[in-house]
Order: sequence, then C-alpha cells, then structure tokens
Amino acid sequence: MTEDDRDLIADFERLVNMTPKELERWLASDESKNAGQSDEGGETKGHESGRRILALLRKNRSEYSNDDLAHMRRVRGYVKRHLAQRPSGDPVDTTWRYSLMNWGHDPTR
Repeated sequence: MTEDDRDLIADFERLVNMTPKELERWLASDESKNAGQSDEGGETKGHESGRRILALLRKNRSEYSNDDLAHMRRVRGYVKRHLAQRPSGDPVDTTWRYSLMNWGHDPTR
C-alpha cells in the first residue's frame, strides 16, 4: 500500500463519521431513499454509494481493492465539495444533510 493510499484511507475514515450500524439504519429510511438524484426513479447515486461505504466499513484494510480505493476517492471528493456548499440556517432536516448522510457523513457532528 502506498503513502497516497494510506492518506486516502485516513481521509475516508475521518470523513465517514457514521458507524456501520448508524449508516445501515439511515439507508433503510425513506429520507435516505428519497435524497439525491436517480436514473429513471431507481436508487439514487448517494444511496448506492452508501451501500458500498457500508461494505467498506466492514472490511479490513488489508482487503481493500483498487475499486475500493477508487470509491473512497469519490466519497472524499463528494463530501468535501458538499461541505463547502453548506446552506444557511439549521441543516438538520435538509436534503443537503440527507445527501451527505447517504455518503456516510453527518454534518451535524
């Protein structure tokens, strides 16, 4: 594993601030399923990502594949971009927060 990979994993672990149990519970909610964009009414991109993140959280570092690392890069990019777009006011019941939570990050923490 390269130094860049280790930095990526550290970023992923810092940005994904929901536990597997919390993320699993969240992904089962209607709010999660309805947050974000989907192709022709199917599963949203964020919800699909959340399921992938959940699998990553349950893996050992030694099991990470190149595809896993690529998804971690997407997670890092998405979370950082969306944190920079924080809306004014209380974000608790916003689509912005729900979208981030689909990607494993609860911005209220």
